[in-house]
Amino acid sequence: MSNEQVGGRSAVVEPSKPRILEILGPGLVTGASDDDPSGIATYSQAGAQFGYVASWTLILTYPLMVAVQMISARIGRTTGRGLAGSMAQCYPRWVGAIITIPLMIANIINLGADLGAMGDAAHLLVNGNALIYVGAFGGICILLQVFLKYKRYVAVLKWLSLALLSYIAALFVVHIDWSAFTRGLLLPTFKTDPNYWSMIVAIFGTTISPYLFFWQASQEAEDLKENPREEALVEHPHEAGRANTRITLDTLIGMAASNIVALAIITTTAATLNKAGTTNIQSSVDAAKAIEPLAGHFAEIIFAMGIIGTGLLAVPVLAGSAAYAVGEVARWKVGLSHEPSEAKAFYATVGVATVVGMLLNFTPVSPMKALFWSAVINGVVAVPVMVILMLIASNRKVMKQFVIGKGLSILGWASCLAMFAAVVGMAVTAFF
Repeated sequence: MSNEQVGGRSAVVEPSKPRILEILGPGLVTGASDDDPSGIATYSQAGAQFGYVASWTLILTYPLMVAVQMISARIGRTTGRGLAGSMAQCYPRWVGAIITIPLMIANIINLGADLGAMGDAAHLLVNGNALIYVGAFGGICILLQVFLKYKRYVAVLKWLSLALLSYIAALFVVHIDWSAFTRGLLLPTFKTDPNYWSMIVAIFGTTISPYLFFWQASQEAEDLKENPREEALVEHPHEAGRANTRITLDTLIGMAASNIVALAIITTTAATLNKAGTTNIQSSVDAAKAIEPLAGHFAEIIFAMGIIGTGLLAVPVLAGSAAYAVGEVARWKVGLSHEPSEAKAFYATVGVATVVGMLLNFTPVSPMKALFWSAVINGVVAVPVMVILMLIASNRKVMKQFVIGKGLSILGWASCLAMFAAVVGMAVTAFF
C-alpha cells in the first residue's frame, strides 16, 4: 500500500493484487465449516460402507456449491444486507418466517450433534466426562462470539480452518488403492442398493446446506461495516471489479478446501475401515476409534483433534447464521460487529441456539436420529431458499446492474434442480 497526492490530499492506493489472507475470508470460513463433525460422520460412513465409489459426488457438487455460495456472497456485497435482509425487502414477512423457523430448528439440532461429537472426541483424547466437555465447548463458542472484537473473531475462524489439514495428514499414514481411488473419483457409480442412494443424498445434503448461504451473505455485509473504505456496490459500483474478483477467488478456494477434505475423509476410511470390513460407522468419533487399530494411534488422534477444531469453527457458524436469518426477518439490529449492548436480541439468539443445542446432549434423543431429521429439514428448506436466492440475484430492483450473468445463473438453477432431486431421493429412500 502506498500514498499519493490527489488534489492536495494524501490518498491511499490499494495494491493491484491483494494479499492471500485479505482475499480469503467468508468463502474460506464457510467452506471449512461445511466439514463439521456431522459432515465428517457422513463422509466417514460413505468411505467405510462403500469404499471409494462415492467419491465422484464431490466433483459433481463442487461447481454447484461454488455457484450458490458465490451468488450468496454477491447478494451480501452488492446490497450490504444478509440474505434474509434482502428476502425481507422483496417478500412479505411471513415468507421469511416460513424459511427461518425450520432453519433455526435444523441448525440447533446440527450444532447440538456437533457439540456432542466434540465432547466425545475430547473424552477419547484425554478421558474425563464428555458432557462436561460439551458444556465447556458450548461456553467457549458463546464467549468468542459475544466478547471478541469482530476482526479478531474472524481471524480466529480463519486459523481454525487449519484444523482441516489434519484430515489431509491422515492420508499419509494409510495405504491407498490408487486405481480404485481414481475410478471412484472420475467414474460415477450407479448401484441398485437403496442404502447407496441414501448415502449419495446425505452427501448432497451435507455439502449444500442453507445455513452456509445465510452465513456467507451476512459476512460479506459485516465486512462492509468494518471497512469504512468499502460500500455496498449498489451505492459505489466502481468497487465491483475488485470486489467480485475477491469473492470469486475466496469462494473457489473455500469450496475446494471443503471438498478436498471431504475426499480425504472418504479416502482414509475407504482405505482402512472398508478394506477391513468395518462398515457400521454411526459418528465421526466411531470413525476415529475404528481407524486406530488399522492405521495407528496417530491417525486416531488426527481424526479426534480434527473433530474438535472443525466443531469450534462450525458451531458459531450454525448459531450465527440462524441469528442473522431470524434477526433480519424480525428487523433487529444484527451483526457480530456490533457491541452486545447494541444488538441484544441478536446475541441472545446466538446464545439460546447454542445452549439449546448443548442441552440436547443431556436428553435421551438419539444423535443419529436427530441428525437425520436435521438433514430432512435442511433438504426441504434448501430448495425454496435456493429458488428465492436465484430470484433475488436476478432482480434488478435489488441488484441493479449487478444481476448475475448467464453462466452463474445456469449453474445456480442446476444446483436448485440437483437439490430438489436429492430431496426426492431422500423421500424415496426413507419411505420405500
